[in-house]
Amino acid sequence: MLTVRALVEDRALRLRPLVAGEPGALDAEVLWVHNTELPDPSPYLRERELVLTNGLWRDAVSAEEFVRAVHGAGAAGVVFGLREQTPVTPPDLVEACRRVGLPLVEIAVDVPFTAVTRAAAAVLAQARTAPLLGRVRLGDALTAAISRGRGADGVLEVVRRSHDLPLVVVDRAGRQLAATDGLRLDDRQSRVVARALARRPPPLEVDLGELGGASLFLVVAVAEVDAALVCLRPVRELDEVQRDALEQAARYLSVDSATRRAVQEIQLRYAHELLDMILSGPARAGEVAARLRAFGVGADGELVVCAVAFTADDPPAGLAEVVSDFFLGEGTATAVAAGSRDVVAVLPWRRTDQDLRACVDRLLALLDRRFPGGRAVVGLGGRAADATALRQPLLRSREACRVLRRRATGPRVAGVHELGAHRLLLDLLPPDTVRGFADAVLAPLREHGPLLAAVRALLRHDGQYAAAARALGVHENTLRQRMAKVEQLTGRDVRRTEDRVDLFLALEAADYG
Repeated sequence: MLTVRALVEDRALRLRPLVAGEPGALDAEVLWVHNTELPDPSPYLRERELVLTNGLWRDAVSAEEFVRAVHGAGAAGVVFGLREQTPVTPPDLVEACRRVGLPLVEIAVDVPFTAVTRAAAAVLAQARTAPLLGRVRLGDALTAAISRGRGADGVLEVVRRSHDLPLVVVDRAGRQLAATDGLRLDDRQSRVVARALARRPPPLEVDLGELGGASLFLVVAVAEVDAALVCLRPVRELDEVQRDALEQAARYLSVDSATRRAVQEIQLRYAHELLDMILSGPARAGEVAARLRAFGVGADGELVVCAVAFTADDPPAGLAEVVSDFFLGEGTATAVAAGSRDVVAVLPWRRTDQDLRACVDRLLALLDRRFPGGRAVVGLGGRAADATALRQPLLRSREACRVLRRRATGPRVAGVHELGAHRLLLDLLPPDTVRGFADAVLAPLREHGPLLAAVRALLRHDGQYAAAARALGVHENTLRQRMAKVEQLTGRDVRRTEDRVDLFLALEAADYG
């Protein structure tokens, strides 16, 4: 920054300060220098300009009048150039500057004003190019960190070397990806950041409780906010250079985040294909084993399948990544696939069922902290001897999860032996047989939407017409008329136990697998 003090400290100019002016005046910013000999230069003088003068105006106005005009225009100070006719700065000029608090500097006879102009230009040029050079150097260091695969940790290390700031990177799922100096946010603080990232637009600052205000610099990947570079300083406490560095770092984190997202998408797609292979049965058993090994999952020993979902909502963003990270933290390589309503994990398990339940309980506790307000449930499908026997555990885990999703209360974990007997029976039948049975019973009703809804409501309310009619919003007689039509079309009378069982199993089979 160009200041009077910066010029005084340039020994080549041989400037001698005579009046320091008001406190801080020597260190205040100077916009430029203005050479004038006008008795009243104020109409042509910009605020914060430094006046260069030889005092040729002294024959027209007094020093007090000249200084009053210069000071009134907001000048940064006066540089008085000595010459042979005035080898000493006039005392009345010194006194006038002292009275109004205007800095006054004396320049030697043999130093031209052009030297001051060149020095001022050099200072301003350096002031303008220094931030640019700083950004270039920072960009080079960040590029090197990313190209060497150091990711978010490498980016933060580069920033820390230039700016001693407490930094942490938190993604939209509330996971802490990197931090400086072992910094760690607790679960509540991470959730505050995650909730902020879900807002549109996200705020620039959040309150982290005992840590105070924190600035957010958004990390955008594939056109959406993926994470935030969090600085544990309020925005107002960051200077322009620090803000610029953090914004630059966030852009480089976006590159790293986009790369991670691309890898994750590939992994999730491969995992989803794995589920298709498993559901295809023995025909693709060899492919299943190979795909599991690609995820680091041993395919020759016992395997278990867990299906994770939320009771009231679709899976929150980032659930698959959180589940994968959890099992990795448990020391278990896992293939995790995201479905439309659940997330499925296939993992080797040679410990006891009690150990598996305990592990799942820890997963639920993590999900409660990471996604507060939701109710996570887990369906367990039992053990598969190896990769060739995963189809039934996969079906059972997802079915158990589907049942749990319907319940607002009660157990949050269900295993295969805790499912209804009808679901176990459906598991034993080939899929084509299950679908064929459902089609045979329900086909006559599918063109009559109200009839299917009537059957579902009556079965859900245990054959109580009044309760079912209230749920449907129709009169009880209307429901009875619809059930008579159901009997006419299907040959099944809901008043008979065996016919009611057929309708119930057909509806369950239609939703199965």
